[in-house]
Amino acid sequence: MKSLKKVLVSGASIAGLSTAYWMNKVGYKVTVVEQASELRRGGTAVDLRGNTIDIVKRMGIFDQLNANRLTLESIEFKNADDGTEGSISLKDEGGKLPDEIEIERDKLISILFERTKNDVEFIFNNSITALNETEDEINVTFKTGTQRAFDLVIGCDGTHSAVRKIWFGDKAEYTHFLEAYFSISIVNKLLIKPNIMQFYNVPGKAYMLNAYKNKTDIVFCFSSEKEIPYDYRDTEQQRKIILEQFAEQGWRTAELLEEIANSKNFYFDKFCQIKMPSWTKGRVALVGDAAYCASPAAGMGGSLAMEGAATLADSLEKHNGNFELAFQDYNKNFRSFIDEVQAEAELNVRENFILRTEEAIRRRNTQGSPW
Repeated sequence: MKSLKKVLVSGASIAGLSTAYWMNKVGYKVTVVEQASELRRGGTAVDLRGNTIDIVKRMGIFDQLNANRLTLESIEFKNADDGTEGSISLKDEGGKLPDEIEIERDKLISILFERTKNDVEFIFNNSITALNETEDEINVTFKTGTQRAFDLVIGCDGTHSAVRKIWFGDKAEYTHFLEAYFSISIVNKLLIKPNIMQFYNVPGKAYMLNAYKNKTDIVFCFSSEKEIPYDYRDTEQQRKIILEQFAEQGWRTAELLEEIANSKNFYFDKFCQIKMPSWTKGRVALVGDAAYCASPAAGMGGSLAMEGAATLADSLEKHNGNFELAFQDYNKNFRSFIDEVQAEAELNVRENFILRTEEAIRRRNTQGSPW
């Protein structure tokens, strides 16, 4: 860059921290603003695969990630009596694990923060409330009332992105509902053997347990043709939806609902995707779930965030900071990959996660899953 330009990144997420790293790397002075008072902790493990492995090697963090990888060994499909009707081994014949990294989200966030904290300005407990673009810069108003000017603003603030709402319009314009809901709770004990994932289904409902490092992820999913009205900030209202949806079901439901009822770690949302004709407008770009959420059914949220951040920065470097040409490249070069991942995720919801008939459940349990 001929001169050091300033960029504001909204959200200290995987997407935000990755974007901060790459923007600093290609010559920008980076500020990250985060609504929370500290880094957001919690969340299920993250899978990094495909081109993302090359990206983390470029970032110099592959060895750290690999040293902290989880070792999921098999997936089991259970029946109502807790019998195993089928399973998939994730090791090859030589006992090697797949060429991808599964890592706790907390650990990944910590590694990314350590990689960026000395080169990037972090502002916690604040957020963007208004944007005003001029010919030469974009002026940002913060919740605290302060104002600052930047060359670019990048929204990495998730599915409910404030940057997207302010600059691109209401999320209803871009949200594609996949006719299903899910909840995630993480309990600090093993409910099944470690390094195992278990699935149990009844028509229209799905359960998943994932155990690792003395923790268990409890995931409940259910189909719903119509959207359910709820406040995404009201955790107790969301918890009640799950408790009512799964009441008096079989398998280990009573035990798992008791865990959810008492868990301080609970997240609920609809399976949805963000589909936008453009992820950029003027001097503003979106990265990660804010731009192209594929839903948890893709198992690619972390990878898409990190690949999107690298793709955007590479485009800016290629065009020597000409953001208009770089943004065109970003929209063009990353689009086909996103379309492919979203299509696969939509198929997963219907045909692999939340099966609609007993016949489909038996077939999946005995034949295994294509993913």
